[in-house]
Amino acid sequence: MPEEIEVPTEHLHEKMEHAAHHEGGGWVAKVAVSSAILAVVAAISALLAGHHANEAMLEQMQATDQWAFYQAKGIKAAVMQSKIEMLTALGKEAAPADQAKIAKYEGEQKVIEEKGHELEHSSTGHMLTHTRFARAVTIFQIAIALGAISVLAKRPKLWWVSLGAGAAGLVFFIQGLL
Repeated sequence: MPEEIEVPTEHLHEKMEHAAHHEGGGWVAKVAVSSAILAVVAAISALLAGHHANEAMLEQMQATDQWAFYQAKGIKAAVMQSKIEMLTALGKEAAPADQAKIAKYEGEQKVIEEKGHELEHSSTGHMLTHTRFARAVTIFQIAIALGAISVLAKRPKLWWVSLGAGAAGLVFFIQGLL
């Protein structure tokens, strides 16, 4: 049986350290860490952007339901008003309860209208927040790509551009949180 070949490894670790420091390995590690941090914040931004987009859609649907309810109350009031006018035209007297129903429907419409406007306003706010988080995600992704390109092209200055883009993404992220 042949003897195992022994590979001299005493100097291997030393050579790797030397190469890492002289060939940008330390810098590459910094790019990797900064890109990982940007990826985490981008993922959080994407999650929050999706949440706010969903909330905006749900509240817009609820507002639409309120406006349909508002119209239904209006139709009921119009039908009741037509009944009263028809009875009056025939020389008959309408029941006092009919006039009270019209007032009730109109009062309910005011409450429904307020709720509809409130839901629309909230939906618009969620959409604005979604837009801010979506912009943050886009800028973070660009920053990550610039970091990768800086390593591939061996251009440390491009990494600084990547960090600047990451800072810009952070501005949108913070705006979304506020």
